[in-house]
Amino acid sequence: MIIPNGVDVNKYSPGPSTFKAELKTERIFVYQGRIALEKNVESLLKAWRQVTMPVPAKLVLVGDGPLINSLMATYRPEHNILWMGAIADEHRRIEILRDADVFLLPSFVEGLSLSLLEAMACGVACLATDAGADGEVLSGGAGIILNPQRVRGELRTLLPILAEHPAMVKLLGEKGRQRVLDRYSLSHNLNQLEKFYTQLFQRSSAGLPIAKH
Repeated sequence: MIIPNGVDVNKYSPGPSTFKAELKTERIFVYQGRIALEKNVESLLKAWRQVTMPVPAKLVLVGDGPLINSLMATYRPEHNILWMGAIADEHRRIEILRDADVFLLPSFVEGLSLSLLEAMACGVACLATDAGADGEVLSGGAGIILNPQRVRGELRTLLPILAEHPAMVKLLGEKGRQRVLDRYSLSHNLNQLEKFYTQLFQRSSAGLPIAKH
């Protein structure tokens, strides 16, 4: 039995934020995670620098990792890129997500990204590669699934479209939050754990073998 990550959907939820006003921009695109090779952040950065946005927009990167210094040297504030480093303050991370329009996860390798689930819970439109379980999370219209081998080309097409169509972004955000409420909330996760341990107890009490994985 596989029990997915769970999100506190009361804490991670749509709500007021002043982050967009703080940045003085109309659209915010966010990446949150390690700045490492397997996260494929440079493909996102290359795509961002190659597109012309129809409205003022900023790409915000939250996180730290071995590639941050080299990437920061190439992808700079004049490209409307903001490097925020690792943020320990959970309230600040939620504030950023609540005012974000789009969350981007271009990874080559993933399990099930908790950052993706948190963004979805906050009502952010999400794009992620079909890596690990992330494609399954976004399936059926809960987000946009990217091909890990074609991230840069797909983002070059999608970024300006998303910036120009806030109604589409809003709908994707609503569908993403509903997906988390249905399948990935913390309460759902705890219910699944409770059922699992109840089944184990019942099998043990009945003298039945317990499968090992």
